[in-house]
Amino acid sequence: MAACTDPGPWADDASVARAAFRDDGPPMVTLFTMINNRSNEGAHSALMVSGSQRVIFNPAGTFHHPNAPQRADVHYGITDNMVDFFIDYHARVTYRVVRHDVVVSPEQAELILRRVESRGAVANALCTTSINTILRGVPGFEMMPRSPFPKRTMRAFDKLPGVTIRRYYDDSPDDRSNIIDSPAEREDIIVRYGPEP
Repeated sequence: MAACTDPGPWADDASVARAAFRDDGPPMVTLFTMINNRSNEGAHSALMVSGSQRVIFNPAGTFHHPNAPQRADVHYGITDNMVDFFIDYHARVTYRVVRHDVVVSPEQAELILRRVESRGAVANALCTTSINTILRGVPGFEMMPRSPFPKRTMRAFDKLPGVTIRRYYDDSPDDRSNIIDSPAEREDIIVRYGPEP
C-alpha cells in the first residue's frame, strides 16, 4: 500500500491574495538552518524566497501564524515583522538559527517561488531533501547536495557568491507554544555575523 502524505492546511484564494507581500529590496533567496546548541547538529531547514512576493517554505515544520496564510508548507504574507517572528519562533535556548541571504535574478526568484508552491506537503524528516530538490532545478543552484542533512546544505550556501550570513541566539524557553500570544522582544536575540565555526 502506498504511503500518503497529509496535504496540510490550504488557505483560500482570498486569504492568500490579501496577505501577499512584496519586499522593496532585490530578489532574494534565504536559507534558514536550525542547529541544536547541545549536539551542534542540524535539526531543520526552511527556505524563504522574495520575488513578486515573499513566502517561506517550511517543509514539515510546526510554525504557524494567523497572519501568514498557509498552503501545505508554504506561508504567505511574509513581511519584515513576520520574518522576525519566524526566527524568534525557532531561536531558543536549545537551538540557534543560521540565516544565509543570497541575491538572485528575478527569473531565479520566480522559478523558486513556482517550485515551492507546486511541491505540496513534505513528509517528516524530508525538509532538507525537499529544499535541495527544489533548488537543484534552478540555474545557479545545481550544486546543492543530494543530502538529508541540514548542515550539508548550509555549507553549500556558505560558498555561494555574495552570501550574507547571520546567526541568531536566544535564551528563551524551549516551549514556544505561546509565542503568538506573547512574542519575545527582538532585543532578546543576539545576532552574530559570519559562517558557523
